[in-house]
Amino acid sequence: MALRFEADRGHLRAVAYRMLGSLSEAEDAVQEAWFKLSRADVSAVENLSGWLTTVVGRVCLDMLRSRGSRREDPLEYFVPDPVVTVLDATNPEHTAELTESVGLALLVVLETLSPAERLAFVLHDMFAVSFDEIARIVDRTPAATRQLASRARRRVQDATPAPGPDARRQREIADAFLAAANGGDFEGLLAVLDPDVVLRADGGRILAAASKVVRGAEAVISQALMYAKFKQAALPVVVNGSPAFVAVVDGRPTVLMSFTIAGDRIVGLQILADPERLAALGLSDEDLARATF
Repeated sequence: MALRFEADRGHLRAVAYRMLGSLSEAEDAVQEAWFKLSRADVSAVENLSGWLTTVVGRVCLDMLRSRGSRREDPLEYFVPDPVVTVLDATNPEHTAELTESVGLALLVVLETLSPAERLAFVLHDMFAVSFDEIARIVDRTPAATRQLASRARRRVQDATPAPGPDARRQREIADAFLAAANGGDFEGLLAVLDPDVVLRADGGRILAAASKVVRGAEAVISQALMYAKFKQAALPVVVNGSPAFVAVVDGRPTVLMSFTIAGDRIVGLQILADPERLAALGLSDEDLARATF
């Protein structure tokens, strides 16, 4: 049974991450599903993978409801936990695991949904779970569950930017932003930013004063030029399928900046400055040593 569970662990982690936007909470949800499996009689279950998916969904729903009752951090500033892939030094276009990634911009939108809406959307639209099965989790009729997913889908579609260019072009745009910021090039920044770009910075518990939302190209440029005064080495990475940089000071990650790109413009910047979560990114000393000015 343990081997059978391990075969589904990656899928279950993907479900939980999309439901929770937190890597540590996703691991907790998957572990709870294992506890439930180990105590259950599943001899009559025909589709164990489907059974485990609904168990994880139920666990995540309970976690979301609990989180909503005790949450203190403003959602406006929240940047979900990133999945970071360090670019292969021998192959700059290396984009491992991108087909399974979900962008930070989408995770931010999912945070605005009610727990039941989020469950219905994630399980049905992302993992093709039937409304009949989801209805049993949220204790509603299949028709009402379909409405939950429909409302969530409209919210997601209204808030999600259009698809961006290919990975190579996105990296070029991110590189151009960094070069312009480091060079104090106002016009260069204006050329790559969408007029309605939104910057979301999350400093976490320790750097709460750094948390902010900045809207509009000129306001974002003023922030970028201010940060450019503090020259920091940058490590190019991929975050949830999008180009990103990790700022490195004295061998430690200090800021993670991820870009959401639509067309040929940056429409969103997600900045994670939370020291606790940055320390948990799992970047090796060897990776961090590759950061350059």
